[in-house]
Amino acid sequence: MSTAFDPNAAASADSGIFGLPCSFAESAVVYLPVPWEATTSYGGGTADGPAAILEASRQVDLFDADVLRPYEPGLHFLPESREVRKRGRAARRLAQGIIARGGDLGQSRPLRDALAKVNAASEWLNAYVATETDRLLTAGKIVGLLGGDHSTPFGALQAVARHHPHFGILQIDAHADLRRAYEGFTFSHASIMFNVLDQIPAVERLVQVGVRDFCEEEWDYARSQGKRSRVFLDSDLQYRRHQGRTWAKAADDIVAALPKEVWISFDIDGLDPRFCPHTGTPVPGGLDFAEAIHLIAAVARSGRKIIGFDLNEVSPDPTGHSEWDANVGARLLYKLTAWTLVSRGLRARRHA
Repeated sequence: MSTAFDPNAAASADSGIFGLPCSFAESAVVYLPVPWEATTSYGGGTADGPAAILEASRQVDLFDADVLRPYEPGLHFLPESREVRKRGRAARRLAQGIIARGGDLGQSRPLRDALAKVNAASEWLNAYVATETDRLLTAGKIVGLLGGDHSTPFGALQAVARHHPHFGILQIDAHADLRRAYEGFTFSHASIMFNVLDQIPAVERLVQVGVRDFCEEEWDYARSQGKRSRVFLDSDLQYRRHQGRTWAKAADDIVAALPKEVWISFDIDGLDPRFCPHTGTPVPGGLDFAEAIHLIAAVARSGRKIIGFDLNEVSPDPTGHSEWDANVGARLLYKLTAWTLVSRGLRARRHA
């Protein structure tokens, strides 16, 4: 980073993520944007999330009261792939007729052909994300993936498994995402964690937090996984609060369920919808912003290593009247980054 850079000055319009001038070579953290939402089955707009977060990030002050100067190791945002955009839009168009019928294709040959093409497009995306993530990990970078819908990190987790043969996932989400091929889409946004548990044995444990919207099939599947799956339902966390138990104790219990190496998968709808009103599938309840940050910090403070993360389902206001969702997303991204760097020994926390 140039010695002429002033972290206290306003960001220029053509600056990088968080207004930084960091090149790829000098950055410890590299963000991989994946503007994809082929199988989104309710609200749309998540494909525009990465670009919106990038724009909003330039309003985030770089000094942090918990992790001093988290920008110093270098943060770099990769350009969006035009091919991902192109293929994602095509897959989205093909998926619309299937989604409109709830996945009931009947004897329709056109719909069956469309489903096959969407699944093939998703497999292409997984391979693309896996290749890009592997390239970044091989270069010694910490990877932060920005979706898009929550199907986007599957390829990244495949690549991570090649570099980290034993790790856990901390998933913050309103949904369990344990459906098998939801609406026929093998790699649906609602199936990401089913596919992870089914296809990535390096994931020793999935710890889900804030889940409050799920079907009985998902509940049964989670229970069938035994110790490999631990769910902290939002209703149970709320009950603990009403009993006067602290969030700090709940966070400690969540962290205790995690192995030593952790990937954080953050669906923005894990937060209370007042923080993400335009996300595709908002659900009442959820974590307060400060609670989410405390939990992420608790992972780092525990001595566990955050090996990477993804942030998904940030949807900008379709009217263009508000930047609130992107603003929250950008600030959450900065905190995720800061505590990841602490866990890797690249930053120090202010409070010992």
